[in-house]
Amino acid sequence: MKFMKIGSRPDTFYTEEATRSVISDVPSDLVIQINNISYLLHKLQFTLLPKCGLLQRLCSGSDDSSTITLKLHDIPGGEEAFELCAKFCYGITINVCAHNFVPAFCAAKFLQMTESVEKGNFVLKLEAFFNSCILEGWKDSIVTLQTTAKLTEWSENLGIIRKCIDSIVEKILTPPAKVTWSYTYTRPGYKKSLQSIPRDWWTEDISNLDVDLFRCIITAIRSTYMLPPQLIGEALHVYACRWLPDTTRIRTPESSVSQTEDVFEKSRRILEAIVSMIPADRGSVSVGFLLKLLSIANYLGASPVLKAELIRKSSLQIDEATVSDLVFPSQSSSSQHFYDIDLVVPVIESYLMRWRRQPPETVENTQLIRTIRRIGKLIDTYLQMVARDKNMPVSKVVSLAEALPDIARKDHDNLYKAINIYLKEHPDLSKADRKRLCRSLDCQKLSPEVRAHAVKNERLPLRTVVQVLFFEQDKGSRATDPRMLTQELFQREKQMQISRDDLNKLHLGGDEQSVSTEGLRRTPVLESSSRDNQKKKRLEKNLQQLEIEIEEVEAKKGAREDGSSGSKLDPKKIIQSRSRSDHGRDKGRER
Repeated sequence: MKFMKIGSRPDTFYTEEATRSVISDVPSDLVIQINNISYLLHKLQFTLLPKCGLLQRLCSGSDDSSTITLKLHDIPGGEEAFELCAKFCYGITINVCAHNFVPAFCAAKFLQMTESVEKGNFVLKLEAFFNSCILEGWKDSIVTLQTTAKLTEWSENLGIIRKCIDSIVEKILTPPAKVTWSYTYTRPGYKKSLQSIPRDWWTEDISNLDVDLFRCIITAIRSTYMLPPQLIGEALHVYACRWLPDTTRIRTPESSVSQTEDVFEKSRRILEAIVSMIPADRGSVSVGFLLKLLSIANYLGASPVLKAELIRKSSLQIDEATVSDLVFPSQSSSSQHFYDIDLVVPVIESYLMRWRRQPPETVENTQLIRTIRRIGKLIDTYLQMVARDKNMPVSKVVSLAEALPDIARKDHDNLYKAINIYLKEHPDLSKADRKRLCRSLDCQKLSPEVRAHAVKNERLPLRTVVQVLFFEQDKGSRATDPRMLTQELFQREKQMQISRDDLNKLHLGGDEQSVSTEGLRRTPVLESSSRDNQKKKRLEKNLQQLEIEIEEVEAKKGAREDGSSGSKLDPKKIIQSRSRSDHGRDKGRER
């Protein structure tokens, strides 16, 4: 940090109560009042009046021998800035640097300490220091610009802000290889002595500026079109980390008692400024940063318009997100669950709203299918994490699981894992909620290994296990022995206390009537053969009837007394009879 030393006399100013005086044999004849401080000075003894055009004009009508009292409460920089000017007139040593240049320069201008009043005056010296030292330095320019926040109007009129911004932008646009000045860069693992200068070397230093000055610099940089949007985005990320609260460490607004509404209002203003400066280019900022801003917006109670904009921007890049990008603590003071699943749902819905507007030929595009399936895998993995939250309502899990269209999941293995984790962590879940949770599961899209696990899973509703068994038979999977599957069904019969007579009702004949039910998930599959389409329709018809009969059996379970007997059930009938009836019907159609 550069500084300018002026004067050679020792400091003879001293304070007595609320009065500042100068040690001198000559009595004071000029009293200047600034705020609550009175200065006892001399008009002509130490060239105070000869150097200050304003004081000359104010004292022009007075007698030289009388004491004059002047009030300069409106002097920019207050008493500290005035004292620098007064010491300059007295020849007392002063040091001017980037920290005190702005108030000193504004006060000197106010007192009219210019060349037209006396040669070699204070304003000329300050201008020379500003142009040759401050503007040539990197941190000097930033510190000087930072100090203009207290004297914005004066600094703007005197051109200080504009010149500092021009100097800072010029240095930012300098190729990194030509950067010779000192800068702050505290990224983990970076060592200045061993590594080349990074392209974002300037981001940390300008993050110390007020948001309005920061905006001016970013706007000036973008107007040159010389830096990529990613660098602008990195500067916004650094500034947000510097000034906005970290919602990953904050549970609810009530937990920070010291936070006042003024602080929240300032943070909201900074957040709005940052969002408005995000370049429109995709990838200029990461989706993780956008989601972080959305979490902060929820915490600060930002406007719905700002939240909607962040949701829209996040949805444009949600396919690039990782599970860690989605994990934020809930900001609702009324909710007991830890994870903020309400932050993720609107982002997914915004993406799907745009995805559904695509023309049919565009939706079938391979790249779009890969993208939405990547999102489907992301959400299922996220559900596996939030499912461990013991206070997470089943409605929120179901809402997010069912938000995705069928095409978003090539298989349902990851969704099954999430459901199984939720059932394990919530053993007291009601039967209705367990059915509701498993409603989004498509047993046709489970791998043989997962189906084998499902039929042994005691946490699943009986109807889900029967669907798995049914589709296992239909697919003719070699990975699972049908005898083992029927044995699992018998074990479930004992656990559910369902009689063999009722369980035997699950056998469906080929001519039974189809009844529509809610809760059955259907996945449309494109078939090239009409025979396959007919087979699929019969499969869905049979499953519908299974749903009804399972409900009837489960309803009777509670009313039945222990020890009731039923007719002996042949296990093969449950799985194999449907295959025989369907096979016979197919043969008849072929003839």
